[in-house]
Amino acid sequence: MNEKSAAPTNQPKLADFLCFSIYSANLAYGRAYKPILEELGVTYTQWIIIVALWEEDEQTVKSLGEKLFLESNTLTPILKKLEELGYVRRQRDPADERQVVISLTDAGRALREKGAQRTLVAASGLEAEEFSQVQKAVARLRDNLLEHARKNG
Repeated sequence: MNEKSAAPTNQPKLADFLCFSIYSANLAYGRAYKPILEELGVTYTQWIIIVALWEEDEQTVKSLGEKLFLESNTLTPILKKLEELGYVRRQRDPADERQVVISLTDAGRALREKGAQRTLVAASGLEAEEFSQVQKAVARLRDNLLEHARKNG
């Protein structure tokens, strides 16, 4: 006899888990970004590196990695590829040869005009105020979880 056991009705369902909502929203973002990023010729991780450099150009690999939650050994090959694509420049810091400084090229700065972020904000279906509130709440959640992991890890 092959009977499925029903979950108790007082147990949360998968859709009730915040972690699953965030995970599945991330997957949906990836699907929505895919055609936009393919048109630009970059991956999502390459894209967020470029966006971080729009915000603050000429960053060290270390500071960029901290901002993006990426280790240097993950970031370096991505930066090399962005350099091959002509979007960034990697140079040793003359003040400290151990540091590599990443800066945007004119082509990297020009990607800003493509409007990929505006397209995805519109695709979210959220009003500007609501979009901002969700973004801030998710960022606060992330920061709280990182702090918890730091204290208990």
